[in-house]
Amino acid sequence: MEGIQEYSLPNGIRVVHRQVTHTAISHIGIMLDMGSRDEKPHQQGLAHFWEHMAFKGTPKRTSLQIINRLEIVGGELNAYTTKEKICFHASVLTPHYERALELLADITFNSIFPEKQVERERGVILEEMAMYYDSPEDAIQDDFDEIVFANHQLGCNILGTQESVKGFTRQDLLDFIAENMDTHRIVFSSVGNMPFKKVIALVEKFMKDIPAKSSSLIRTPPAWYQPKSEVVKRSITQAQVAIGRTAYQLADPNRLPFFMLINLLGGPGMNSRLNLAVREKNGLVYSIDAGYTPFIDTGYWGIYFATEPKHLNKTNALILKELKILRETPLTKTQLHNTKEQLMGQMAMSEEGNMSFMLMMAKSLLDINRIDSLDELFAQIKTVTATQLQELANELCREEDLSYLTFLPE
Repeated sequence: MEGIQEYSLPNGIRVVHRQVTHTAISHIGIMLDMGSRDEKPHQQGLAHFWEHMAFKGTPKRTSLQIINRLEIVGGELNAYTTKEKICFHASVLTPHYERALELLADITFNSIFPEKQVERERGVILEEMAMYYDSPEDAIQDDFDEIVFANHQLGCNILGTQESVKGFTRQDLLDFIAENMDTHRIVFSSVGNMPFKKVIALVEKFMKDIPAKSSSLIRTPPAWYQPKSEVVKRSITQAQVAIGRTAYQLADPNRLPFFMLINLLGGPGMNSRLNLAVREKNGLVYSIDAGYTPFIDTGYWGIYFATEPKHLNKTNALILKELKILRETPLTKTQLHNTKEQLMGQMAMSEEGNMSFMLMMAKSLLDINRIDSLDELFAQIKTVTATQLQELANELCREEDLSYLTFLPE
């Protein structure tokens, strides 16, 4: 992709950089191709626990020193865990680029996980779990994973369970890292006004001597999908609903067309079909959206909304009606054109965010070993036909194949 430069260290860690001359801020991150799906049953929640514990001490820094290292120069240090990735990232004024890079390398590869901090952070994560439980719009999305990916690690909550978190030890963290660390599946990503040669020099200074390591990790896809419907009583005032099923994996040629279809159905635009039908025309919800998440070997899509219990049946009926229209009525020439233009505009605007672009580069290299340019993506979008979208709707949006999870007020 134009403007993006890549480099590989002898230990296998890859570097990707995009120099942007019109910004004073640099965004950098270290992304590891491991996540909650790579945990063994007794390790559930351990990837996320490591994300927290990485900030709690290294041989050269205490927890307080790690927190202050970038804050005192106006920078930000953060991290996140997904089903397939762990990422440590920072944003700083470009003169502090080296400071941020050194810190990221330190917490990623040198954390010592002090015993007292393990006990303290255990309580923090249990509080985080309680917070998610008290937020039904978040909890239902996590719980819906378990419906779609039953008896598979993709269906487990990234936070783990109270039982697993309460049992974690320092040795568990060390074992998980030893089992899953693979320097050939790590990317350092960077966006900012920094020459590529300088980036390479700094990366080599702090990451070249990290020992090369390989992992024998093998990811197993879910064996099968079976539609399931579940109703759970919760201490809430509205009904919370998730509807969806499995979908295409990252490398599937249908991935981008299906993303377009789901964007038309319930994407961020106020003119999505679900928003128009359920909110604008009938006033049954405050918000309703649909999303599609592909993984390396599978994927899923879902619709999420909240409504008054008395409106639940009508809302579900309107959603099924919109899905039926997608299956039975091909888009007109104008509708197809507008759908493509909207998606291309959304993608172009998302690329304007340098931090999100930095994270996207790392993830793309780890997942598909390339970074597609906007022009390449636009070219793919322009070839999608109305017939193709209708065929995808008939394959993955059939009413009888959908799973449901409903939270109802007690």
